[in-house]
Amino acid sequence: MPHVAISEGIPVELAAPRAATSSVSMRVVTPAEWDETIADFDGACQEQLATFALARWPGVALEPQVFVRNGEIVGGCLIMVQPLPLRLGSVAVAKWAPMLRRNGTPDADRIYSQIVDALTAEYADRRRMMLSILPRASLEAENAEYAHLAGRGFREGSSLLFPNRYIVNLRLSDAEQRSSFHQKWRYHLNKSDKAGLRFEHAPADRLADFTRLYEQMVDRKKFPDHSAYDTVAALMTMANETLRPELFFVWHGDELVAGAVIFKAGDRAVYLYGATTAAALDLRAGYFLHWHIIRWLRDNTRASWYDLGGTDGFHGLHQFKKGMVGDRGVISPVPPVANYARHWWPRLMGECAFAARGAIQALARYVDRLRPDRAKPDQKRSDD
Repeated sequence: MPHVAISEGIPVELAAPRAATSSVSMRVVTPAEWDETIADFDGACQEQLATFALARWPGVALEPQVFVRNGEIVGGCLIMVQPLPLRLGSVAVAKWAPMLRRNGTPDADRIYSQIVDALTAEYADRRRMMLSILPRASLEAENAEYAHLAGRGFREGSSLLFPNRYIVNLRLSDAEQRSSFHQKWRYHLNKSDKAGLRFEHAPADRLADFTRLYEQMVDRKKFPDHSAYDTVAALMTMANETLRPELFFVWHGDELVAGAVIFKAGDRAVYLYGATTAAALDLRAGYFLHWHIIRWLRDNTRASWYDLGGTDGFHGLHQFKKGMVGDRGVISPVPPVANYARHWWPRLMGECAFAARGAIQALARYVDRLRPDRAKPDQKRSDD
C-alpha cells in the first residue's frame, strides 16, 4: 500500500456564487476506491488509474483526489507526489488530468477552474510544492484546458518531440468510416478483406499469446522499447470490466498474425499496444485489425473517439495513423507540461529536476540512435 496523504476538504468559491454550483470540495480516497470511482468518468484514462501508477511508478506516493459538489462527485485527479533528491522538496504531478466526470456540460469549464484552484491551494500554497499538470490532447483547435492553466499562471514546461495524437471518430456508420479513410488506407483495407483473415475478440486470460507476439515484433523491428508494457498484466487482471483493457487478435488460418490491447473506458478509447508478425505486412493485417476494432468500439462502448497514440518519430506510423484518422478524425498535439509554484524554492527545485530528467531522456535517445541494432526514427518534425 503506497503512502496516501490526507488533507482537509478545500472549498473554492465562484466569483458569482449560486446555491446549485457554489463550490467544489476536495478529498483523498484510497487507490482501490479511486479506480472504482473513475470507471464511469468521461475523462477516464489509463494514466489516471492507480493500478497503472502503482505498477509503473512503485516509488511514488499516490494521492487520488475526488471533487464533490452538492454531494455529487464531479471530477477527480490522481496526483503523484515525487520526492526530490536530498529531501529538497517534492513535485506534485498529474498526467492527463484533472478529469471531469461529465464533459460538455454547461458548467464544465467552471468545474475545471474550481478543481485547478483547489489543487493549487493544496499543493502549491499549503504544501509549497511545484504542481505539474499535463492535459490530454484536445479535440478542438485550441486546447482549452492548457489555455486555462496558462491564464491561471502556470508556466510552460517540457514538450514531447513528436506530440501529435491521432484520433479516429467512432460515431460513423461503416460506409461513412470507410469514406473517411484516406484513399491509400482504404485501398489496403480492401486488400485485407480478401486475404482470408479472421478477427477475434479474446478474453483477458489470453494475454500470454499477445505478449509472445509483442516480444517477437520488438525484436524483429528493433524498436527501442521504453514503454510501460510491464503494467499490462496488472491492468488485465482488474476486476472492473469497464477499466480492464480489451484484447483483439487477427488470424490467417491457424497463424496468429496481429493483435492489440485497447483501453475502452471514458469518451476516448486508447490504443495501448499492438503487435504483428512478418507475414502481417503482405496480408495488410494491421488494416484489418484496426477496422474491426473501430467497429467493435462503436458497437460495444460509449466512446466517441479512438486515440491511436503517437508515432515516436517513425514516418511509417505517421502515414498509417494519418490515413486511418482520415477526413472525419482529429490530429492534435499533446500540449506542453504546465508547471505552477507559489514560491521560488519549489519552482527552482522542480524545474531543475525536470531539466535533469529531460537530459537523461535525451541521452537515452542519443544512445539508441548510436546502436546498430535499433531502428532509427525518420519522421520529420514538420509532418502533420
